[in-house]
Amino acid sequence: MTTDYKSLKLIATSSPHIRGEQTTQTIMRDVLIALCPALLFACYNFGVRALSVTAFSAAACVFFEWGYRRLMHKPQSVNDLSAVVTGVLLAFVCPVQIPYWTILIGDFFAIVLVKQLFGGIGCNFVNPALAGRAALLASYAGTMTTWANPVGKFAAVLGSTADVTTTATPLAQLKGGTAAFLMSKYSVGDMFLGTIPGSVGEVSTLALLIGFAWLLYRKIINWQTPVFYVGTVAVLALLFPRGGVGNFDWMIYNVLGGGLMLGAIFMATDYATSPVTAKGQAIFGVGCGLFTIAIRYFGSYNEGVCYSIMVMNLFVPLIDRYVKPPRFGVVKESEKEATA
Repeated sequence: MTTDYKSLKLIATSSPHIRGEQTTQTIMRDVLIALCPALLFACYNFGVRALSVTAFSAAACVFFEWGYRRLMHKPQSVNDLSAVVTGVLLAFVCPVQIPYWTILIGDFFAIVLVKQLFGGIGCNFVNPALAGRAALLASYAGTMTTWANPVGKFAAVLGSTADVTTTATPLAQLKGGTAAFLMSKYSVGDMFLGTIPGSVGEVSTLALLIGFAWLLYRKIINWQTPVFYVGTVAVLALLFPRGGVGNFDWMIYNVLGGGLMLGAIFMATDYATSPVTAKGQAIFGVGCGLFTIAIRYFGSYNEGVCYSIMVMNLFVPLIDRYVKPPRFGVVKESEKEATA
């Protein structure tokens, strides 16, 4: 009996050969679902313009990714929803009254210069949304540091921003040495719920924790990076308080104020720019926390989350190299000799 080998259909694929149900699209969809509570609260807190800015940013990111890949004759990747996530996250770290043309520049920087020029999804070395925010902060510092007062209702703020009253964020007041005044103005409950000034999606710790619970339930992220990141900031703020207030008060306002929760849950856990092992993720979280406290305490900037995560993104290859688990059946000494 002879076999007609020419008629056989053999499919050669690289390892691993075990496939899960998750795809890039389903992962990004779960991230978008996790961001919905924060977006809904942003609409309540700042008005409907929070929704329009977020939708505009997401649409712009999709357009830039589609346009770049079409121009470069590459397969389209807009269906994986990663560009939508980048656009939403970039809007979340910007003031609600940011002009549309300004956030458009940030979208272009994030998608084209940070993501696509380095090969697309999974090849970027820093978080695209944070890089877009850093570029906007460096170019339009006045716009990026002007914060709208929360309106506390689903009010339409779709037109001109000339009538939007502005105020300092809680972290700016902490940095300015008015911690006691801040605590008399905003209670811990206000900080936790998010009825405070700040960026679109960063103010409500409650909404972000709901999203965090969803991501953990869906097994999209691990707990190590967010817990060690927030925990490091909390411990250091508790041990080294400032502003003439109690240790716990100083710590809780540092944790609940600013973009710490948003950064720890949605930015620092980015697959492409974070370690792959649990130990590495813990180290990464601690490093982010150390840099955040250092910037808040010794820098001129009152936030620190954006730059801390991007700096630690650069250390990810080094972290992965030194915390990778040993290969099965290989003696450590032999492995060291092989890599020497």
